[in-house]
Amino acid sequence: AQNSYSVESIHDHEHKISLRRRCEFVTEGTAAAGSGTPLNRIYTELYITQGRREGVNTQHEVWQLETTSKMETLSDTPIKCQDIFKPLPGQHTHIRVVVTQGVAGIGKTFSVQKFTLDWAEGLENQHVSLVVLLSFRELNLIKDERYSLLQLLRVFHPTLQTVTAEKLAVCKVVFIFDGLDESRFLLDFQNNKVVSDVTQTSSVDVLLTNLIKGNLLPSALLWITSRPAAASQIPPTCVDRVTEVRGFTDLQKEEYFRRRSSDEELCSRIISHIKASRSLHIMCHIPVFCWITATVLEHMLTTDQRGELPKSLTDMYSHFLLVQTQRKKHKYDERHDRSQQELMETDREVLLKLGRLAFEHLEKGNLMFYQEDLEECGLDVTEASVYSGVCTEIFKTECVLFQRKVYCFVHLSIQEFLAASRSRHDDTLKSENGHLDLFVRFLHGLSLESNQRLLGGLLGRTKSRPKDIQRAINNLKETNTEYISPDRSINIFHCLMEMNDLSVHQDIQKFLKSENRSRKKLSEIQCSAVAYMLQMSEEVLDVLDLKTYRTSVEGRQRLIPAVRNCRKARLVLIDCRLTESSCASLVSALKSNPHLTELDLSDNQLQDSAVKLLSAGLESPNCSLKTLRSDCISLALNMISSLFRLSHCSLSESSCASLASALKSNPHLTELDLSENQLQDSGVKLLSAGLESPNCRLKTLRLTDCQVTDEGCASLASALKSNPHLTELDLSYNYLQDSGVKLLSDLVESPNCSLKTLRSVEGWSQSITETSVCF
Repeated sequence: AQNSYSVESIHDHEHKISLRRRCEFVTEGTAAAGSGTPLNRIYTELYITQGRREGVNTQHEVWQLETTSKMETLSDTPIKCQDIFKPLPGQHTHIRVVVTQGVAGIGKTFSVQKFTLDWAEGLENQHVSLVVLLSFRELNLIKDERYSLLQLLRVFHPTLQTVTAEKLAVCKVVFIFDGLDESRFLLDFQNNKVVSDVTQTSSVDVLLTNLIKGNLLPSALLWITSRPAAASQIPPTCVDRVTEVRGFTDLQKEEYFRRRSSDEELCSRIISHIKASRSLHIMCHIPVFCWITATVLEHMLTTDQRGELPKSLTDMYSHFLLVQTQRKKHKYDERHDRSQQELMETDREVLLKLGRLAFEHLEKGNLMFYQEDLEECGLDVTEASVYSGVCTEIFKTECVLFQRKVYCFVHLSIQEFLAASRSRHDDTLKSENGHLDLFVRFLHGLSLESNQRLLGGLLGRTKSRPKDIQRAINNLKETNTEYISPDRSINIFHCLMEMNDLSVHQDIQKFLKSENRSRKKLSEIQCSAVAYMLQMSEEVLDVLDLKTYRTSVEGRQRLIPAVRNCRKARLVLIDCRLTESSCASLVSALKSNPHLTELDLSDNQLQDSAVKLLSAGLESPNCSLKTLRSDCISLALNMISSLFRLSHCSLSESSCASLASALKSNPHLTELDLSENQLQDSGVKLLSAGLESPNCRLKTLRLTDCQVTDEGCASLASALKSNPHLTELDLSYNYLQDSGVKLLSDLVESPNCSLKTLRSVEGWSQSITETSVCF
């Protein structure tokens, strides 16, 4: 364009050099600028997908990996980080704002660094004039100060001092904001004032909201990364593309380990060991955990260190802490003024302080710390970085604006491990969303004699008598999980595994191989184990029928997570309320299990909140259900292969609104049976609005005994005149008078009506043919 400025006109050369220095080296475990390993040497293309995995915002991130590692998503579309702003084939929309989410350590920062480095080296996206990389860790430090957008650029990127407002307005700019989950800003998209001038001074949060909304520098492209829970801060209307970093696929895991070392035999042994442990294999979806694993196994396999390779997470992290401390001792061997005993005592003191810091801030939900936070825990950062061997490897330091430092553990799981090593209490199974679940697993694993022996020199020995350990195991097996979701109950099974109690695991392995499963009565913890092992199985279960399991009602509820890996699920819980937390597992399955074709929820007292959750699952583009039923009488009739039943579920008007929304967005749903629910006319009116949607493909609608009068019938008749798909309508056992019958008669005669079967008698007809109309 005539008025555009070239890349060189804004001194891009110096800026590219600066960005290249910032991004070309990475250090897994430390963050010292300009040192470490070249990014291009170890970078393995991450699995970035279009769209987000739904239903993960309030779950523990490691738990998300374990419960979703087997899920398939039909709409997955891999995207390379260099193409993050490019439309997919067949798309013609302009992509201005991209939000990329992913769990901690999954590789979001590496992705933005790779994008930036490729641009700075002239390899990719050269149509872009300027890339501005900003982290929320840095922005937090000026939280209470005021800047213009132009000033903000110059403060964080001194190479852009000569950029003017005029030049900024006409060049192609990409802003990258990394780590929204670490932000200490309140992003108020509703009430923040409008800022449209890049020279206008305002608070940083106002600048951010105006950039995202497009009021400020509307031509700029924005890429924002975040952990899942924080991504929802940005309104969906402001986002053009949502992507998710899924981490490493199985092949990418192997590629990562081979990139680290040229020793093929060593790599093969590491890969084989990881595959043999399900928990380690799942965790290796996270690049940071691959680094932890490689660090430990390379050390153990190439030194004289004896002993069995770690199989549990607690074992792995215990060895990792030990390896890092041993490496420190080699690094500082030249210091002869201190004995090994003195060094060990210093290590122990610093590690315990780090454990205190980790635990206190884990409870608060803090992942970022500042100097004052460390001082409150008695930490001398200088001494710790020299003597502990953990601050330089486990504890990461970010040098940011004005040389003030921000601290964090290299991964949330390391913070949880150190917190567990410092703590001695265990009441966190009651936490609302399971954010301390991994901490609990570490806590139990560290009670083992083997792990205490391993870390005794570092952390001090705590006597755990065999009877105390057995008592803890028994308590786990008998834990009351009445108010804990079925998914979170599985964590109790994980705790047993961390304590090296394989009895439940072995019992369930035998049970699943048995041909006479109905003879064995399962305890509640055994049901959790069944659910976990079924959903992790390589084979998709054909039918999950809760009635075939001899267990308590609570035990049957614990089996529900297995729905994620089955084709047909019959979850009939007699005299039992399917809770909202139980429904969360079903919603997850509806959104991500493409094999699920039949779901039976008969005789469950679903409340409105649960129905809303299930309807959200039906609205997902990944939902494959075609039939939704709720009439227990019709369950004995011939059923289409894809089935969803809600018999006797007390559906209200609110529930109907949710289901109507699902009808408007789900083109797969072809049969809906809501019989024997007190929908009344108000509920039927809402459903009728869904029937009128051009996206509705419903063929069969059954509303037997739903307290529908002529008023509701009128709504249905009106809707069906514009619905070319519905061929069967059942209004038996409703309160229709002459006017209602007249409406139905007129409906059948309408040229726009496609009905072939209509039932409205006050009883079941035994001789209705496929094309009959019965009044």
